[in-house]
Amino acid sequence: MSAKSHRTSGSVAMDDYLEQILNLIEEKGYARPVDISKNLGISQASVTNMLQRLDAEGLVKHEKYRGTILTDKGRMIADAIITRHQTLTEFLRLFGLDEDTIYHDVEGMEHHVSKSTLRVIDVLLEELKDDSALLQKLRKKL
Repeated sequence: MSAKSHRTSGSVAMDDYLEQILNLIEEKGYARPVDISKNLGISQASVTNMLQRLDAEGLVKHEKYRGTILTDKGRMIADAIITRHQTLTEFLRLFGLDEDTIYHDVEGMEHHVSKSTLRVIDVLLEELKDDSALLQKLRKKL
C-alpha cells in the first residue's frame, strides 16, 4: 500500500495559502493580499503571484484590489488542511507539550503525513480522550 501524502493542492506553499485564506475568511469575512502577506510573513508581491497561481488552478477566485474567495474545490482542500492541522495539534496537546513546540511540529508534519497515518492518529486521539487512565499512564512515561 502506498503512503500517499495527505496534501491535495500540489505544494506545501499552496496548502499554507489555502489554510490562511480560509482562516481569514472565517475570522474577518474576507481575505485580502495584505492580510495574507502579514499573517504568512511574505511580501505582497509573492502573495499576489501565488494567488494568481491558485486562481489558475481553480482553487480561488482572485480579483485585483478586491480580495480572494475560495472555490468549492479550494474550500474542500482548505477544510481538509485545517482538519489535519487540528487533529495533529489536539493529539500533541494530550501529552502536555508546550504550544510553541506543538505549533512548529504540526507545521512540519501536516504537509507530509499520509491519510492512513492521520487516520491512526485520529483513532488514537479519540481513544485516549475516552480513556483518561491510559492517557495518564502514557504521560507518566514521557
